[in-house]
Amino acid sequence: AGIRLLCVRMKMQLIILISLFVIGAIAGKYSKEINEQKASDKNDNQVEFRIAKLNQVWEKAIRMQLAPVRLSELHSDLKIQEKDELQWKKLKAEGLDEDGEREAKLRRNFNIILAKYGMDGKKDTRALDSNRLKDHDVKDGDTFDDPRLDKLWNKAKTSGKFSDEELQTLQREFHHHKDKINEYNIVMDTVSRTEEIHKNVISPLEGDMKEHVVHKKHADLKQRMRDLNQGFERLRKITHEGYSADSEFKEPRVIELWEMAKRSNLTEVELDSLKEELRHFETKVEKHQHYQEQLELSHQKLRHVEALGDEEHIMRNKEKYNALAEKAREMGYKMKKHLQDLTNKISQNGLQHNEL
Repeated sequence: AGIRLLCVRMKMQLIILISLFVIGAIAGKYSKEINEQKASDKNDNQVEFRIAKLNQVWEKAIRMQLAPVRLSELHSDLKIQEKDELQWKKLKAEGLDEDGEREAKLRRNFNIILAKYGMDGKKDTRALDSNRLKDHDVKDGDTFDDPRLDKLWNKAKTSGKFSDEELQTLQREFHHHKDKINEYNIVMDTVSRTEEIHKNVISPLEGDMKEHVVHKKHADLKQRMRDLNQGFERLRKITHEGYSADSEFKEPRVIELWEMAKRSNLTEVELDSLKEELRHFETKVEKHQHYQEQLELSHQKLRHVEALGDEEHIMRNKEKYNALAEKAREMGYKMKKHLQDLTNKISQNGLQHNEL
């Protein structure tokens, strides 16, 4: 009986070993297939952002078929938003941001991004998916959706004070000012929405907190309006007098930063140091703009090749376009991050100014 029991146990152990071997082989096979499937999924549906809502915005923008340059700009804005949100999550985990001020700012910036690219569900008469690089082509029908800007621009075009290159530079300044007006309107809309929520608050404590947030938003709006007025005065002065020979910078965003710096509490030594940094930043902006132009040209060529239907040509041009798109996004993020850092640096020296 003892020998029989031993034989039974040995048979059972053998069966178990064979079963484990078979299961292991099958699992290995399926594990490999699953991994390959995941890798394939990653290639086909690459996740761009670590935060789900940002991925949803990105996927929606692709479905909307935003122009390549706008898509590249959106990608940069979302990358900045992702970085800020991940930093905030870390701060929150450490018990910081108790008053929720940083969280409120993040929510506002996210709403600005949605409105800026026409994804906030509101009808927007602005041509949000238009390629602003086309603004370099001066056309008689071009307008800036603002009577004052239109009047100034028409005066500049007919004044004879500007070379073709200066006129293109001035036109970029006008379009930048138009963008700042649009951004101001978006922020004003978010303030209005916050105030509507504030009216419906029941808890006095919660009311005080929300009132603090609304006050901050109004302060931001006032600063933006001051910046707009100063920007318009600059455009008016240039239109009347032309560009001076000793103009420091050409790029609108750099000019705006320099004007901000001159109004801040920076010392002469700090201003000289910042001027040098702004020169480097301007080079970065110009390089990014060059890549955007190349991206748009590549997109037009791809469209042309797709119409011809040559698969080999399409594949080759698509690879070039994707590589340019990736480079433009990477440079766009670095440029916007540098812009954010410079703005914060100047703001900390006596200015209360927020920049998306």
